[in-house]
Amino acid sequence: MASAYYVGYKVGDLEVGLDPNSKVGPIAYADVKDIRSSLQELTKAGAVVVQDVGDVGGGLLIAQVKDQDGNVVGLRQQ
Repeated sequence: MASAYYVGYKVGDLEVGLDPNSKVGPIAYADVKDIRSSLQELTKAGAVVVQDVGDVGGGLLIAQVKDQDGNVVGLRQQ
């Protein structure tokens, strides 16, 4: 997938996104069916929201969380 702000590389069910606005480097995005409930589950497990759910165009929703080890992981919902 490519757009004006983002390039993504699909590896199986995982997408690695290269976002020129990112401060943390490449981010792996996991496809989820319900991004809001997935985000809620991750925060209950100790993750911290880095980027809340947002529409980046064409109905694609993304969010990012940081786990307890400092790793940033993205969520995608189409």
